[in-house]
Amino acid sequence: MERKSEPLLKLSLFVDEVSKLAALLGAAAAVFLALLIVYDASMRYIFHEGSVALQELEWHLFDILFLLGLSYALKHDKHVRVDILYSRFSPRMKIYVHIFSMLLFVIPLGLLIVWFSWDFTLQSYLQSEASPDPGGLCCRYIIKSFIIISFGLLVMQAISETIKAIYRLRSFG
Repeated sequence: MERKSEPLLKLSLFVDEVSKLAALLGAAAAVFLALLIVYDASMRYIFHEGSVALQELEWHLFDILFLLGLSYALKHDKHVRVDILYSRFSPRMKIYVHIFSMLLFVIPLGLLIVWFSWDFTLQSYLQSEASPDPGGLCCRYIIKSFIIISFGLLVMQAISETIKAIYRLRSFG
């Protein structure tokens, strides 16, 4: 390992830790979501009392769970990939495919989503967007901001994975 490039590896490890923290927040959202569903279903079927706000909160928690898990899934190579050809590649070729897929697809797509989500979220904030349903949640910009956060994390994780893949490629000599 070269001394000049060690800061890149440290950056990669820092991004990995941020993704891990995001995943823990997503896991907490999953636990809270499960408890909320039990409460909401109990209230609806036992006491015949429903809440639009609770139902919307369930959807928002599911969104948070999914969005915060994106970078963690990439970190642990648990994302969707077509393995028909990939599984037959040599280890070195798999690293090249990994690097190019990050550089040509994941990073540009993530940046594009962040770019277009910015105005989408800002407009929601400026308009004080709320649920159109009576009794629904306010502050829709909060959940919309998770799109920016999660795809920003995804881009950072893709950069981290690229750095680690380059280090693995160097080990082949």
